Amino acid sequence: MFLAADVGGTHARIGLVSQEPDGIRPVTVLQYHRYACADWPSLTAVLKDFVSQLDRSVHVDACAVASAGYVLGDAIVNDNLPWPVSIRDIRDSLGINQLAVINDFEAVAYATQFLSHADTTPVIETEVPHVAGPVLVMGPGTGLGSAVLLPGKPHATVLPTEAGQIALAPGNEREIEILRYLSRERAHVSFEHALSGPGLINLYRALCVLRDQAPLLSLPSQVTQAALARSDAAAVEALEVFCSLLGSFVGDLALLYGARGGVFLAGGILPQIRDVLLVSGFRERFFNKGVMRPFLQQVPVRLMEHGQLGVIGAAGMYLDGQHDRGRTQ
Repeated sequence: MFLAADVGGTHARIGLVSQEPDGIRPVTVLQYHRYACADWPSLTAVLKDFVSQLDRSVHVDACAVASAGYVLGDAIVNDNLPWPVSIRDIRDSLGINQLAVINDFEAVAYATQFLSHADTTPVIETEVPHVAGPVLVMGPGTGLGSAVLLPGKPHATVLPTEAGQIALAPGNEREIEILRYLSRERAHVSFEHALSGPGLINLYRALCVLRDQAPLLSLPSQVTQAALARSDAAAVEALEVFCSLLGSFVGDLALLYGARGGVFLAGGILPQIRDVLLVSGFRERFFNKGVMRPFLQQVPVRLMEHGQLGVIGAAGMYLDGQHDRGRTQ
């Protein structure tokens, strides 16, 4: 048994896992808890709380942490985390010998191998039979993550990406106006500056200026709630633009990686706006790629709940030895 953690800017999901597979997944999750990061002073504190609730007979000697960012010396560097993460502090405080750091979306992508259709919601369905090929996994949350699963033997390989940092590409006049506004504040405007929790606020504020309307909302959740309730015109438009830009971005990535195996949408935002997403401009913008439209019409797109996927993926990749050699401490 060992610990597996999926750490994001909003939530840290911690699991005690067993190497004994359940016939579908590479590990069995024996105990699981989701923590709100803002309620805790550090990742070490979160892990110590989780361990304190385990049976006294349980001893763990290793931990696999899935997190955005990268390892620099003793630290996991990630601007979206609410606190710095010290690898040495985790090892010493928990008394473990090995800690492996795995990219968060690599872990989620790895875990998609073990999903059934019942675990997901179709966003775009195709009439062609399933084709083996690269699988794109991406999703907006505190940041904008993306990874690609490459099928293979003895196990699949996951390609991490920083696709969220690609320059934002507007698809119509309104989005050009939004980009022009966002460009006043920064030299490089990435897709993450629009397709994330903070990005939704950026869209809302830009649209308030363009509508000559005072911004009344300051949190992504407030914008989402106001849009769903249709109580704020700028919030409604911000969510519509969000979904349309997402469709363009996902279509571009599906072409870039030749995602014949399909696309999985993840992250903390999309499950909350599922009904809006399904009737939004996402679909048409996904297909709007000129001569490549027929290719994209053969690529299924499905929405999944994050849940325990990151924990399962981190544990599976650790057991497969797929974490970066330089990230095992």
